[in-house]
Amino acid sequence: MLAVAVLAAGKGTRMRSALPKVLQPLAGASLVERVLASCDQLQPDRRLLIVGHQAERVEQSLAGHAGLEFVLQQPQNGTGHAVQQLLEPLADFSGDLLVLNGDVPLLRPETLVALLEQHHSSGAAVTLLSARLADPSGYGRVFADPSGAVSAIVEHRDCSDEQRLNNLTNAGIYCFNWQQLAAALPQLSSDNDQGELYLTDTVALLRPAMHLEVADADEITGINDRLQLSQCEAVLQQRLRCHWMAEGVTFTDPASCSLSEATRFGRDVVVEPQCHFRGASSIGDGCRIGPGCLIENSQLGEGCEVLHSVLRGASVGPHCSVGPFAQLRPGSKIAERCHIGNFVEVKNSTLAAGVKVNHLSYIGDADLGAGVNVGAGTITANYDGERKHRTVVGAGSKTGANSVLVAPLHLGQNVTVGAGSTITRDVPDNALALGRARQLVKDNWRAARP
Repeated sequence: MLAVAVLAAGKGTRMRSALPKVLQPLAGASLVERVLASCDQLQPDRRLLIVGHQAERVEQSLAGHAGLEFVLQQPQNGTGHAVQQLLEPLADFSGDLLVLNGDVPLLRPETLVALLEQHHSSGAAVTLLSARLADPSGYGRVFADPSGAVSAIVEHRDCSDEQRLNNLTNAGIYCFNWQQLAAALPQLSSDNDQGELYLTDTVALLRPAMHLEVADADEITGINDRLQLSQCEAVLQQRLRCHWMAEGVTFTDPASCSLSEATRFGRDVVVEPQCHFRGASSIGDGCRIGPGCLIENSQLGEGCEVLHSVLRGASVGPHCSVGPFAQLRPGSKIAERCHIGNFVEVKNSTLAAGVKVNHLSYIGDADLGAGVNVGAGTITANYDGERKHRTVVGAGSKTGANSVLVAPLHLGQNVTVGAGSTITRDVPDNALALGRARQLVKDNWRAARP
């Protein structure tokens, strides 16, 4: 049996934020969501989140995580005090307890698997994760013999000058035999510099105690302020880019691009500088993205080209081109071989195969049939001041420059709309629609003026 407890009660004062520290975003997910995801591979029997500061907000943000138990720590009096709150909910539990920190988001699942394997193979009462740091300032020091047996952990503020020379640090990640830990927790003392109950003090009370040294010290990086948040973001972004380059994606300037964990790429995709991917976006084989694009929760079929454009909640079929300076807003569904040109905005609209909206147009709440050609400056006037209405344009139709289609409106197939027209009534198939004032010319106008 395995229970996982995540410590997420702290305020995070140094973040200078109204948002609890564990809810700070990192590559599209909150810190605590990343910590929870890191232990999914372990398939724990129980998952408990110890909350305190803004507990209701933290619980609300994680409401979609089935089976997650929330345990309140009030007041917050150290990590040992936090784990003491588990004595009641785990009173009948028999097995191992994995303790994670809600502000340590870079742990790899493979590292946690290795930690549990060593804990079981050694028969330890507690096995902790450790790392050697070039600058261990602020971290508790781990004192152990060559076999990995731990004699003590001393917090940085409580270390002597000699003890601070030890660069083997405590990552704050522990696997305990729960029954032995439950017996030791009431013995914790707050006789230390901070006057708090330290979970690290249980190591001296439990035997045997072992440690596993992590190969990549970045994994145990904790976040206490905005600088550390940005440093973790950089590490995570580099991981993501390296992963996708190994899968056949080209980044011409990797450091200038950012990804979300849920972004997916096909092979032979080329990503040019200053491109950013958010949410659950997928990019098909052979696409060329950028430079200067933002793609969020959008899907692109194979062979698309997107240049200097923003896509949010859009679906784009194969072999389409978008941009430069186009915006596809939520609900945009673009079929294959469409062209969305410069300074075009599409919102909540369906464009069938081969539609061309080349420049300076707004297509909102519309359905355009196959092969429709939208002239420059065409607008679908979809809002009457109270409600939105749809415009339907049949296959093969085309609009002249500076046309306004006032919804609700239905244009049949193969309709031609004359340039500069404002169309307010439905038009049948194969018709020419004109809706503009007669041109007025006054001869010698300039000469007659004083």
